Amino acid sequence: DWTDSLKETQRNWIGRSEGAELVFKVKDSDRSFTVFTTRADTIFGVTFMVLAPESELVSALTTPDHQAEVDAYLVSTKKRTERERIADRRVTGVFSGSYAINPFTNEAIPIWISDYVLAGYGTGAIMAVPAHDARDYAFARHFNLPIIPLIEGADVSQESYDAKEGIMMNSGFLNGLTVKEAIERTKTYVADNKLGRIKVNYRLRDAIFSRQRYWGEPFPVYYKDGRPYMLDDKDLPLELPEVDRFLPTEKGEPPLGNAKHWATSDGYPLELNTMPGFAGSSAYYLRYMDPHNDNALVDPSVNHYWKQVDLYVGGTEHATGHLIYSRFWNKFLYDLGVVCEEEPFKKLINQGMIQGRSNFVYRIKDSNTFVSFNLKEAYDVTPIHVDVNIVSNDILDLERFKQWSPDYANAEFLLEDGRYVCGWAVEKMSKSMYNVVNPDDIVERYGADTLRLYEMFLGPVEQSKPWDTNGIDGVNRFLRKLWNLCTSEEDFDFSNAEPSPEELKALHKLIKKVSWDIEHFSFNTSISAFMICVNELATLKCNKRAILEPLIILLAPFAPHFSEEIWEALGHTETVCDATWPTCNEAYLVESSVNYPISFNGKTRFTLELPADTDNAAIEAAVMAHPASQKWLDGKKPKKVIIIPKKIVNIVV
Repeated sequence: DWTDSLKETQRNWIGRSEGAELVFKVKDSDRSFTVFTTRADTIFGVTFMVLAPESELVSALTTPDHQAEVDAYLVSTKKRTERERIADRRVTGVFSGSYAINPFTNEAIPIWISDYVLAGYGTGAIMAVPAHDARDYAFARHFNLPIIPLIEGADVSQESYDAKEGIMMNSGFLNGLTVKEAIERTKTYVADNKLGRIKVNYRLRDAIFSRQRYWGEPFPVYYKDGRPYMLDDKDLPLELPEVDRFLPTEKGEPPLGNAKHWATSDGYPLELNTMPGFAGSSAYYLRYMDPHNDNALVDPSVNHYWKQVDLYVGGTEHATGHLIYSRFWNKFLYDLGVVCEEEPFKKLINQGMIQGRSNFVYRIKDSNTFVSFNLKEAYDVTPIHVDVNIVSNDILDLERFKQWSPDYANAEFLLEDGRYVCGWAVEKMSKSMYNVVNPDDIVERYGADTLRLYEMFLGPVEQSKPWDTNGIDGVNRFLRKLWNLCTSEEDFDFSNAEPSPEELKALHKLIKKVSWDIEHFSFNTSISAFMICVNELATLKCNKRAILEPLIILLAPFAPHFSEEIWEALGHTETVCDATWPTCNEAYLVESSVNYPISFNGKTRFTLELPADTDNAAIEAAVMAHPASQKWLDGKKPKKVIIIPKKIVNIVV
């Protein structure tokens, strides 16, 4: 149970593509080379080939009369990283002087060199189909190369055409087939005529698995006569040695080179590099299942009991790091029979980022005078980020502002209604924008529970949302209102009286809502439900133990300190965390009456309260007998009476 977006991110990172490796012969030469393509069916639209600048074929296929141009191009591309090449859409390239032979048509096609082809994917050489690939199209346009459309109705006069669907044309024996049919027919043709082979390719790169630092799992490897050997199982686990210095040695060796006896019992030196962080973190969850097992990673019976991690909460930044490494390790262990589940994490929740809410002051140019937000249009001003911790509800603390920076010690202000109002914007939380909120300051002013509740109240857990201190007072007032229900003149005061139907209804609505929300991680709507319930109970002046006790149990996961305090005041000696979770009694939620809006020709004119179990005939009779109905009918006979039970009544006149 993972989000589709994260799974798609991993698919793209792995980059699995199923296609064919086609063999292209070089014209007037005994040489040949292979090209990987996911769309061998587009072979009839190939009008040029492109080699990655790093390809070994470049030196072999560059002719003497084009050598100087190619050398100059290679020098320029070496200055750019692979990431820059992927992001940059500029068209650059150089002709090698050689031609390849299309294995399907036997036509000669020019071989070019360009940095938009990467050496690490496929074979580092591509067949270019400009009619149906954007980068090939741009390249062909730039160098005036032919563009042959392969799909009926494809307009390639201005841009390439998406060839995922349609009927094939200009494609020899594939003409008239759908794209899907052509793909399968081409694979068969390639295999039958030995023009290449069907292959699955991956974009995923090998990860460097060693680090030149002390902290990390040591490799169980030693060296004998310069050759590496694995330690015997009986010598495991290999633990990190004590070292005096965690820095590299004077010879530039990793920190393990500082260890005094880092060698086998026979005196052979051990590997000095350590494993990366994802080595241990990729399978640590298995040790939580069986942490004291000295004989195995995890006992099979224990693993079959716990199976896998039920819930993983983490940011999307781990999608192509820890999360993908853990899946790889777990699948490897699953294939070995070490674990019983193929996937490590059953459910994944990606929490959103808390964004910053920046504040601005506006300095009149060439002065040290600051004008309030709603007055700034009359002046030529420069907006300046100001520390949000000296701003409250967008009102600037003038004295703290003067103390904030020596430049503003003598600042003057143009105020509105005696206050300086700051501007604001939602931005990434950053020290440079002075919008980082110190949670310690919030806790000191409002308490930890208010901070917890407000963070949840900001929005859905998986969405990024701006931090806005302006709304925190409302959450704090909610806690104070609930506290007041439990106290009388500063002492706790609970009634043992039986609750009324209205109080039971308010409580059980809350139980139902919060129980559902917790299971579905909808914490923000739970906070709203708490506020509604407490408002209803405050209106009813409810301080009854039978209502407040289950309410406090519901609140405990959200505001634990507050809840523990009231739970103890209710007479309990055990923690509220161990209390039995309340269950909703649907009987308390049944409405005894319904307040019907009565509409005439779609416009609501009055409301009528009726018993909830009233049938349609009785509802119509009650509505038609009401004096207000006679007024709006004005002596006319209704054409139709539409009744939606427990919702609305509409009379068509």
